[in-house]
Amino acid sequence: MGLAFARQLAGRGYDLILVGNRPEELDAAGSSLRAAYPVSVTVRFKDLAQPDAADRLYDWCTKEAGVLPDIVVNNAGMFFFKELDAADLDRVQAMVNLHVVTVTRLSLLFGEAMKRRGSGYLLNVSSMAARLPVPGITVYSATKAYLKSFGRSLSYELKPYGVGMTTVCPAAVATPLYRLSEQKLQLGVRLGLIWTPQALAKRALRAMFRGRRVVSPGLMNCYLPALIALLPGWLVAALWKKWK
Repeated sequence: MGLAFARQLAGRGYDLILVGNRPEELDAAGSSLRAAYPVSVTVRFKDLAQPDAADRLYDWCTKEAGVLPDIVVNNAGMFFFKELDAADLDRVQAMVNLHVVTVTRLSLLFGEAMKRRGSGYLLNVSSMAARLPVPGITVYSATKAYLKSFGRSLSYELKPYGVGMTTVCPAAVATPLYRLSEQKLQLGVRLGLIWTPQALAKRALRAMFRGRRVVSPGLMNCYLPALIALLPGWLVAALWKKWK
């Protein structure tokens, strides 16, 4: 999804700063974007799950590189599906840092600078899971719910200063995040149940430029959260006991 966002923005003529924790993939993405678009592309290796990642990235941008971006896309995410226990504490902390701490600090740090300038856009990626407090994705859905609430509230605070804040809550997207086979991903796309990263990025950026606060694309966003909310607690418990 990050590469899809980068391609969409490069196609609009924006210079890019790519940030991620996989050096080889990051360098390859930078090279492909430079070859395809007449824009500047800078890659910055950083583990955004570290508690000080947001502050270090902001300082690098504004002090070392001398850049205040026009658009900040907070897209990095992680996912796992299982019953939680104490052995998961490190992964849980990393997810909370990545989805909550880093996004909050980046939004406030860059948002404050954009307020002083009087322009800019923040785009945070939440999920349909923000509406699905179900077992197996306990921390994932909770952190995504935080992002949705945080982004919607912050959008009202930023708008008077000329700064846009949009939160996108996609349903399933065809990425390796969910560890589905390529065949299942393609089938989901053909059935309209799963979005391609390109389609999702296009929809999200269009909503951002139009000033939308929250956008929830995807057919499953229309019915799945409502259906799950109707399930009685005993049935949820029984299904979890069977699947875990």
